[in-house]
This record gives sequence, C-alpha cells and structure tokens, in this order.
Amino acid sequence: MSVYSVREELKPSGLNGISDDQINDHWNLYVGYVNNANALHKELADMRANGQGGTAAYTDRRRRFGFEYDGMVLHEYYFGNLKAGVSRNDGGAFSKAVAEQFGSFDAWVEDFKTCGKSRGIGWAIAYYDPATGQINNHFIQHHEDGHIAGFAPLAIMDCFEHAWMVDHGAGGRGAYIDAVVENLNWDILDARTEAAQEGKIWKRF
Repeated sequence: MSVYSVREELKPSGLNGISDDQINDHWNLYVGYVNNANALHKELADMRANGQGGTAAYTDRRRRFGFEYDGMVLHEYYFGNLKAGVSRNDGGAFSKAVAEQFGSFDAWVEDFKTCGKSRGIGWAIAYYDPATGQINNHFIQHHEDGHIAGFAPLAIMDCFEHAWMVDHGAGGRGAYIDAVVENLNWDILDARTEAAQEGKIWKRF
C-alpha cells in the first residue's frame, strides 16, 4: 500500500527562464523519490514483521530512508514555491520579515543567490528559527544532511545540476538561480512564513 502519491498539482509550467522541458526532466526524478519512499516504507515494515529488523540488509535500507524521503519532501517544497506571474507583496509576511532582518528585500535576494552558488551540490534554503523569529539562508548538502532541527523551511532552491542542465548546461548555475528567484511563488512564501510565525507546521501540499 502506497503512503505517498505524486503531487501533480505542484508541477509548475510556463516559468520564465526555466522551460517546461527542464521541469519535466526534473519532475521524473521527483517521481522516482516518491516511488522509492513508498517501496522503502513497505520493505522496512515487511522486514521488521519477518524478524529481519537487526540484519545488515535492514540497516542498509534504513540508511537510504532519509535520502529518499527528504528527496521527495524537498522537491515538493521546491516545485511548490515556483510559479510564473506571482507579484511580490512588499507588505507580505515573507518580504517584510527578510527586509527587517537583512536591511532590505534586495539584500536578502542577493544573500539567497550567493547561498545557492556555494560550491557543491545541495539545496539553498531560507529557514525560519522559531526560537528567535530570524530567517537565515543555509546551504544543505545532499538531501538528508545538514538540516537544522526545529527550523521551518520557507524558500527552497534545488542546487543540483539536474535542476538546470536541460536549459543552461553544466555552467548555467547563475542563470538558473536568477530564474528561480524570478519565479518564486510569493503567495506560498508568505503563507509558509505566516504558519511558522504562528508556530504551525506548514502542510507542503
């Protein structure tokens, strides 16, 4: 029995600087994470039921658990925060919060872009710290490594080459990052920020 399903409603199209061909190619990777997360969930449950919970094979599946699950979840956050034609509201929760912290909204944008250009593969994530109300940009390697416990992800950018290779080639990271920022769904970012400020868990779909 599948626990998760592919969230077709999150798939963006008509973006500026990120073609539908690029999205379709990237989307197939996300579908793979959903399928693998479901398969691992079932396999681990079956192994426990069959008394294999302490075996080397079980340990190997457990090792993959975070990678597959976070690969699925992060892509849902990422695709969900992309949409063409959404105007930013200067008085919105996200824009207001980052402008107060970074001195201006443009200063946050520059910092987020620089974060995304960090050497290596991974994710650029603007996190909300519920203890202080601060928003900080972090570069997270891989899918499951380096996340800050208890922080709420607000804006997410995939920084693996597969996110831009179709459109921009291996050296197109900068152009891709510009395009992501241009296509951020400010309504979603505001909603995520409001939920975090209220101490609620954002439902990613």
